[in-house]
Amino acid sequence: MESYSEIVQKELSEWQKEVTRKPSLWNKSTKTIQTKVNDLIPDKVHNVITKSIKNMVHAVLVGSEYTTKRFPLKEATLEERDKKVDEKIQFYKKTALIEGAGTGAGGILLGLADFPLLLSIKLKFLFDVASLYGFDVKDYRERLFILHVFQLAYSSPFKRKEVYEKVANWNETVNEFPTQTKYLEKIEWKELQQDYRDHIDLAKMLQLVPGIGAVVGAYANYQFLEDLGKTAKNCFRLRVLQNETP
Repeated sequence: MESYSEIVQKELSEWQKEVTRKPSLWNKSTKTIQTKVNDLIPDKVHNVITKSIKNMVHAVLVGSEYTTKRFPLKEATLEERDKKVDEKIQFYKKTALIEGAGTGAGGILLGLADFPLLLSIKLKFLFDVASLYGFDVKDYRERLFILHVFQLAYSSPFKRKEVYEKVANWNETVNEFPTQTKYLEKIEWKELQQDYRDHIDLAKMLQLVPGIGAVVGAYANYQFLEDLGKTAKNCFRLRVLQNETP
């Protein structure tokens, strides 16, 4: 019978193959379509996403909104941590579903409001996950890791391997950012918001369509949190196992 550690290693191996896979022909063709879709999206929507991303990074690095009342879980096995994270994933998926249905039913104005609201839900989720795996989110280096997890979850197939390597070799990566200011200076805003926008555009644009917005918004948000949950869980598992290795 396999040990829990062996089961986790197999799951990690499959996930690593998935995130480092070379872009397919389908990825290349959809990139062309996505570019055309971007051209059709109003500047107002692009501006909302860009501003939301900038506010998100600033809040994570220098704010206290997401760190308050969050303490790292101590003295727990990896299996116990995974179970608690699975519960969080289910909770946040339901939260995102309800939020998406509500804003999707409200038309364009509420649909636009969904972008920053969904970002906030995702960040709260990531901070909770970090704490459950025993990492102190009051340390800005752990908040940097959270931002890299977010970036990995929404990076394009053409950049995903590069972002994964930074996450997988975190002790080396974090040395590039000795201070919070250094990261803020180095971050490529346009690239980060473009990747995020490309990932969510089609579904979120459909959310603005009267009549189907509520259904699309609920499903899209639920799926976004499921994808983020899988990425976050495996990123933190990887770090826990690396820290346990002599």
